Amino acid sequence: MAKRDYYEVLKLAKAASKEEIKKSYRRLAKELHPDRNKASNAEEQFKEVQEAYEILSDESKRKAYDQYGHAATQGFGGRSAYGTGAGGAEGFGDFGDLNDIFSSFFGQGFGGFGRREASSTSNRRGSDIEATLRIDFDEAVFGKYKTISYRRKILCSHCKGSGAEKPSDVETCSTCNGSGQVVRIQQTFLGSIQTAAMCDRCEGTGKLTKHKCHICQGAGRSDTDEDFKIKIPPGIPDGVTLRFRDQGNAGKLGGAYGDLYLTIDVEAHPTLERRGDDIYTELDIAVTTAVLGDEIKVDSVKGPIEMKIPAGTQPGKIFRLAEKGGPRFRGKGNGDQYVQVNIKIPEKVSRKQRELWENLDEIKSEKPGIFG
Repeated sequence: MAKRDYYEVLKLAKAASKEEIKKSYRRLAKELHPDRNKASNAEEQFKEVQEAYEILSDESKRKAYDQYGHAATQGFGGRSAYGTGAGGAEGFGDFGDLNDIFSSFFGQGFGGFGRREASSTSNRRGSDIEATLRIDFDEAVFGKYKTISYRRKILCSHCKGSGAEKPSDVETCSTCNGSGQVVRIQQTFLGSIQTAAMCDRCEGTGKLTKHKCHICQGAGRSDTDEDFKIKIPPGIPDGVTLRFRDQGNAGKLGGAYGDLYLTIDVEAHPTLERRGDDIYTELDIAVTTAVLGDEIKVDSVKGPIEMKIPAGTQPGKIFRLAEKGGPRFRGKGNGDQYVQVNIKIPEKVSRKQRELWENLDEIKSEKPGIFG
């Protein structure tokens, strides 16, 4: 029987991204797994899905397959999901993804395929903290040091995160012998499968506390109000999120600190607008200024600056003021400023002004081209 196209097997388009390939594989593998799907051809389809994923999840294999089809996969093996090689489970390709699938059937920590939940402080890492800092327009343009106040959990000052009143109060868990996991053997269609689940008695720490810390009551952490000084870099755009390592919450029982994620919210300026590293503004000018030209003042990030309006300036004309913008974000030099001029037409005119405009109109009629 001829092999089906691997993209067809995974129900994907040929332009599918790596993430789409993984997502489709995991969905189909769970759907077709023989322990869940009792259809007569479920096992065969499961193998087919695994083989397709083995090729398409690897960039070099996928490139060769796209160019030469199934003939190109012979050099890569293209094994069944149950094939074994020197490594004991070579045909599975991506142990991490398969572990996720099997753990949904057998529990966490799939010992038989190389991944095991370690009992370490990294698994007890504290949570991250997300916050928003509102700054004004000038602070975003030129940068500034700011002190923020927020509440977080830190390691207990007395027990240093252990949760015990004194170091001798910490002992090894007798249930898991300090590993933090309880190993079980289960019989499956694959044979004997070793699984490892978190020890319920010590909650995966591998340690037990005889007498709890009188300060934190065994939690190993305490709440505190933190004042943290940060540097706002010049030119920072609105909506950027800054990450500060280890400024989040402390983990349980001595676990590592999480991070602080601070999103910058920049207040709007009444006359200036930032677009990337450049500054934009609009300016209303009188008709006479547009016709005759003049030197006028324009708002900028550094205060009012002089700008020349040449005679005969048309409505909507945009002028570029080189390097009159703010400092470039993570770069050198300054951005530019762009000024769009709008011709301000009087809504009401006095009798004298009306006479002057009529005289101009007569002159224009007599000598076309003088005023446009």
